[in-house]
Amino acid sequence: MNTPPSSPGARRTDGPAVRIGALVPLTRPGWAEAGRHLLAGMELAVGEANDAGGIVGRPLELVVRDTAADPRGAAAAVDELAHLGVAALAGEYHSVVARAAAARADALGVPFLCSSAVLDALTDQPTQWVARLAPAQSHGWRIYADFLLAAGHSRIAVAAEPSAYWAAGTRILRDHLAPRGGTVVELDMRALTPESVCDALVDTRATAVLLLVGHPEPAVSIVKSVRRDPRLAEVMAGAPAGQPEFAQWATSLGRDGAGIPFLRYLPERPGPLGARVETALRERLAQAPSFVAFEGYDTIAVLADVLRSYGTDRARIAESWSRVEVEGTRGPIRFSRTPDIGVLQWVWAPVQVVDRDPADPGRFRVLHAG
Repeated sequence: MNTPPSSPGARRTDGPAVRIGALVPLTRPGWAEAGRHLLAGMELAVGEANDAGGIVGRPLELVVRDTAADPRGAAAAVDELAHLGVAALAGEYHSVVARAAAARADALGVPFLCSSAVLDALTDQPTQWVARLAPAQSHGWRIYADFLLAAGHSRIAVAAEPSAYWAAGTRILRDHLAPRGGTVVELDMRALTPESVCDALVDTRATAVLLLVGHPEPAVSIVKSVRRDPRLAEVMAGAPAGQPEFAQWATSLGRDGAGIPFLRYLPERPGPLGARVETALRERLAQAPSFVAFEGYDTIAVLADVLRSYGTDRARIAESWSRVEVEGTRGPIRFSRTPDIGVLQWVWAPVQVVDRDPADPGRFRVLHAG
């Protein structure tokens, strides 16, 4: 799957294409809606790069591979794309999948700009080959924990499925809340049904329950059960991983899906570039773009700038991360080394805690910013 040709008015590009391998979840069990937004942002940026003359006159091309949320499939895709001669890799939404892709990219010496995955330990050891746009999980989830405390929630339940990502999130919340008088109680969703979660919440006396589970299920069923239980009328449901950002959430839950705070990586007000890209993405997606679409656009904007400035040699691309200075849709992008994170990191994309307005679930409210 490759991107479509540039618009008829584009500047002419000649010669062999400069190819970027794009890793995106496009089918189940991957979060396909997030993958579609990620790819839309990438494709928009590729088209604009080609309209501006490509990479020193050569067309830029995406070579897309569907990871379907499968770490082994993602690693195999990295092998294939490296063999095809891509200059760099881009994308991926799921943290555990991105971790597998990053490990393989590091082993093969292929530069990888990760768009959306937030797991702090994206690699086991420091590497020059991988850079990341999304804020590290420890950064965003601490901001979310501060929001919980400011909103009066100090006894938090997490309804969690087994996953390195969910386990890391639980640990971040516990470590940040405990010194501030907060408590985190884990509800193991391997042993509970959405209905029995309600009894567990009553027993634990939690004032908030966080959905550290898959979407749409069991997240949708848990929300419906909690909303319909009169004992839990004052219990807040939250989804720090961002499930309510996407249209499928609102379609599945309607007003039940409103008032559920989540993390979003957008500024409160976009600048001129962000506003222009938002308009173009809205037209391309036929709906409001999520923050993931902006991550996709910014990923290609960074790589196009690097390729124009430093060429297509993989080692030179990897060496250039620390020299990147690109105006992205959400602010100036620069990469640096951050303690306890093994990849070059943008420090930081803007972070908001947002929910859907109960009075108008199609509208988002910014509740907290970090």
